[in-house]
Amino acid sequence: MNTPVASDQGTISTRIDGSVGWLVVDNAAKRNALSLAMWKQIPSAVDRLVANPNVRVIVIRGAGETSFVSGADISEFAQTRSTAVAAKAYDAINVAAFKALKHAVKPTLAMIRGHCLGGGLGLALACDLRIAATGSMFGIPAARLGIAYPLDAMTDIVEAVGPSAAKRLLFTAERIGSEEALRIQLIGEAVPEANLDVRVAALCADLANNAPLTQTAAKLAINAIAAGCQNDAMALAAKAAETCFESRDFAEGRDAFLEKRQPNFSGT
Repeated sequence: MNTPVASDQGTISTRIDGSVGWLVVDNAAKRNALSLAMWKQIPSAVDRLVANPNVRVIVIRGAGETSFVSGADISEFAQTRSTAVAAKAYDAINVAAFKALKHAVKPTLAMIRGHCLGGGLGLALACDLRIAATGSMFGIPAARLGIAYPLDAMTDIVEAVGPSAAKRLLFTAERIGSEEALRIQLIGEAVPEANLDVRVAALCADLANNAPLTQTAAKLAINAIAAGCQNDAMALAAKAAETCFESRDFAEGRDAFLEKRQPNFSGT
């Protein structure tokens, strides 16, 4: 299945390949930069993939082989960030896209090739996992544009790399390569370009074969802890953990272990 949401300024599309739901950012003329129209489509695209019962993992990638997402389309900033009020509204649209990935109940993975900059890096950091091809480039150019990065996106950066490395990235606006990105834990894995597709497919298969309810409970718990153990978030995580022990999948996992076979999890 392929569901494109077209714009004269780029395209957001989704497709489903077995248990993998793909979210593809396509604006080849601008290295997959995101126009405002594209930003607006991301939450609904994620929701479509989450709602599909066949999807076990969501992968976001850029179209083509040269860029993941090179950031927001700066040529629109004269309109989208023309005033403080407009900039605030624009940031809210960006944050909605980040939150859609961060709070999706299914695992999310950023598959990174080439440029991963600004808002593109924000999308990657909103994902649970990040795998990049060696040679990819990362950075946040906000300090060269005189803009502030949204607070929700800043939270994701600090969670990933810590305050010191976050300050370096934001203060210097420098670009770093995949080796340095891996060292500071901006990404979780770097593989040769030729191996990226195979590695992502293998990881997606691993994720798809494991218990969805366990993954959801783990994601809720980790996000709640990272956010400071707020009562509502912790309660939601605790409820998700209880659901695991009340599920058919718990019985299936236990029986499969005792019977020395692979479990067949249904997410129920």
